[in-house]
Amino acid sequence: MSQAQIDTLAALFEEAIQTLKQDGILPADWQNNSQITRTKDLSHGDFASNIALSAAKVAKTNPRALAEQIVKALPDNQNIRQVDIAGPGFINVFLNSDAKFAVLEEIFAKQQRFGLSDKFANQKVQVEFVSANPTSSLHVGHGRGAAFGMSVANLLEAVGYDVTREYYVNDAGRQMDILATSTYLRYLQVNNEAVVFPSNAYKGDYVSDIAETLKTQYGDSYVHTFEQIALDVPADAEYTITAKGEKELVSGDKEAHIDGLIANSKALLGESYQLFLNAALSGILADIKDDLNDFGVHYECWFSERSIADEIEPVLQILDDKGYLYEKEGNIWFRSTDFGDEKDRVVRRANGQSTYFASDIAYHKNKFDRGFDKVINVWGADHHGYVPRVKAALLALGIDAERLDVVLVQFVALWRGDEKVPMSSRSGEFVTLRELRSEVGNDAARFYYVARKPEVHVDFDLELAKSQSKDNQVYYIQYAHARSCRVLEKLAASGMSVDDAVGAAQQNLLTAASEEELIKLLGAYPATLLRAATGYEPHILTNYLKELAALFHGWYDSNRILPVSLTSGETPSQDEVNMMQARLRLSKAVGQVLTNGLNLLGLSAPTSM
Repeated sequence: MSQAQIDTLAALFEEAIQTLKQDGILPADWQNNSQITRTKDLSHGDFASNIALSAAKVAKTNPRALAEQIVKALPDNQNIRQVDIAGPGFINVFLNSDAKFAVLEEIFAKQQRFGLSDKFANQKVQVEFVSANPTSSLHVGHGRGAAFGMSVANLLEAVGYDVTREYYVNDAGRQMDILATSTYLRYLQVNNEAVVFPSNAYKGDYVSDIAETLKTQYGDSYVHTFEQIALDVPADAEYTITAKGEKELVSGDKEAHIDGLIANSKALLGESYQLFLNAALSGILADIKDDLNDFGVHYECWFSERSIADEIEPVLQILDDKGYLYEKEGNIWFRSTDFGDEKDRVVRRANGQSTYFASDIAYHKNKFDRGFDKVINVWGADHHGYVPRVKAALLALGIDAERLDVVLVQFVALWRGDEKVPMSSRSGEFVTLRELRSEVGNDAARFYYVARKPEVHVDFDLELAKSQSKDNQVYYIQYAHARSCRVLEKLAASGMSVDDAVGAAQQNLLTAASEEELIKLLGAYPATLLRAATGYEPHILTNYLKELAALFHGWYDSNRILPVSLTSGETPSQDEVNMMQARLRLSKAVGQVLTNGLNLLGLSAPTSM
């Protein structure tokens, strides 16, 4: 049954409800929030409605008795063969055979647009995702946010939203200073200066690569001794390993140490300090953009934190004018507890520097000032505590916090056999997204990143992702598509072709239970997309594709599409041709829906495997 017919069925029930309201059986102001769902058992009909159970309380009668009145009030419709009442009051609808096959016609008419809708047309939504600090290459954890965010954005577009994909570039603040100073210290090293590299600096090879480039460009023009850089700087942290194997601080302060190195580097280099900062930022950001582009992840906007530097003080002034800021111990605090946060938050430190949270308030105000009806932030699970304070700031600014949705994506653990791989961007001991893609391919990475709910932790099994077996879910789905293409190649090799007119005329031959299940599931695709999009749950689509592929494989293995006579070089009978064309039509429809679903997830639909 096509989406249009589902809408028609809903309209028929609504007409029945209006009749009952006019007869005084239901209150005139009762709002129908019932559901029409596909039945799991074809003996119970094609669709079931819980409308009688939903309305029984306000009608002051039992659901089954109300169901009888609703069925009696249902207008006649040529697509409905039978309506039954089951159990406590479910209404089961049986369709005429022609109505069941209407979804095939819709698939072939719309092709790649089958399942898409304009339900949310003219609504603007921003999806901000990944937004990793440009201080290192993306690791496998970032990959999940990338695949998830892109899939959510694609799904929202599929149901009509005007989507802007955005990456927030954290190119300001202390982390950038740590990166710049790390790069400068590596620059000194490649110029043969003896450096004691700080424990809190960025140690990855990518920093040394940037330093080598700077040496090639500028030679030793910016070399200062490490003694000058470390002058009067507090001692770095020193650790010992306890008997339990835990790292324990012995002396020193890693934060004060790196801050001292930053201050001295800035003082010695002056304006040239920006050269190291910009070289590191541009090099790493270019690497991130290339990595994401190769992963099939694209953005309409790369938004610089630096660009809103002048918007921070005005937004703090708004909060101050409203009485939501106060001073305590030299710091300026935002009264976020007035809006449900667990404690108030500092927005300006005693040294006059605004906090990252203050920048984030300005950024979120900027988002809504750009006219988005809805803003979706895809954050790592470690940002859980950050959500209430951001929503508190929106409420304080007079912005409806319900317009902001935050999806927290759990962490990813990468396994090589029985060994769990550690990841740390500071130590350089991380597995990059690029390395993962090189090993398992984009399709497997994209699929397994979104195949589970975002709040569920993912253990990424490399060997499974590379296997060509039924257990590898993405391979199994893609193989179903390849089989639907392969049968067309075999048909062409025999000198025959698909005749859609014959297939449509003979579709009543598709009476096997597996064929009815396939057709029914094809009809569920539009509603599946809508549910996956509005819930920000791409795993709903992956589950649908797995189910469709499994049904198709079972049907394909049990029912010959091309008759034996054709494959042996003989001329098939007319009955064999009729059945073949009907089954080819169904196979093509499955292939089209698999293509559509895979494309929305950013996966390929191979024609051979």
